[in-house]
Amino acid sequence: MMSAIIHPTALVAEGVKLAEGVSIGAYSIIGSHVVLGEHVKIHSHVVIEGHTTIGARTEIFPFAAIGFAPQNRYYKGEPSEIYIGEGCVIREHVTIHPGTEEGGMKTTVGNYCNIMIGSHIAHDCHVGNYVTMANNATIGGHVTIGDYTNIGGLAAIHQFVRIGPYAMISGTAGVNEDIMPFGAVMAIRGRLGGVNIIGMKRRGFDNQDIHNLRNAYKILAKDQEGTLEERLQKIRSVYGDCRAVKELLDFIDIDSKKPLCLPVEAWEFDLDGAEGRARAATA
Repeated sequence: MMSAIIHPTALVAEGVKLAEGVSIGAYSIIGSHVVLGEHVKIHSHVVIEGHTTIGARTEIFPFAAIGFAPQNRYYKGEPSEIYIGEGCVIREHVTIHPGTEEGGMKTTVGNYCNIMIGSHIAHDCHVGNYVTMANNATIGGHVTIGDYTNIGGLAAIHQFVRIGPYAMISGTAGVNEDIMPFGAVMAIRGRLGGVNIIGMKRRGFDNQDIHNLRNAYKILAKDQEGTLEERLQKIRSVYGDCRAVKELLDFIDIDSKKPLCLPVEAWEFDLDGAEGRARAATA
């Protein structure tokens, strides 16, 4: 305890084991069965409870909550554990829950993991080394994740799923099956659903503007005759004087690093299934 730096407002329970160089920030709360390794840095407003061990040089940011009872109706308060390895970065609002008797009594996170804002690691999960979980990624109970796996933001992994090492799970993906090592899982991306007519009316566009833009949209997104540039030229010649259509054309004319989002019927997938491409945008 003497070698640790503890803010006067932090609450550190009797029985905590603190190694050399531990730093605990303002208003953080550390429970009596917690073990913090060398040079662990706890920022302000962090709460760590339960039988939780955190490896050397791991850094935990504000409002993370680690070690509270798992969200499992069968949990009866058994002294299950969390083990977090060395050199991890655990960002704001992350939650990590301990194991259950049903699942082996332990949740583990390997070394050098990057767990970003709002991510959740449920009970009895085993996360490998060098795993990245982007903002708000969620893994359910009993999930196993191999080394060097990347999980995109807002992705959700169903309970009992296994993800092999070196896998890539894209943002917003919902995964309820095992993912082989080196596998790449792609989420279904947003597709254009039409023109925001209600929004246009609210912003004062008149009926003629709305009519012209709807027709321009049909030429751009529904008409598959000709290349994209030919369709854009047709829109310019017929509706180019309309302010709403002009704004559309100005937007498309900007050189972008992304393809243009089109309706689902205007899309086709590459042969390897890795990423959707708009036929119109690549014509």
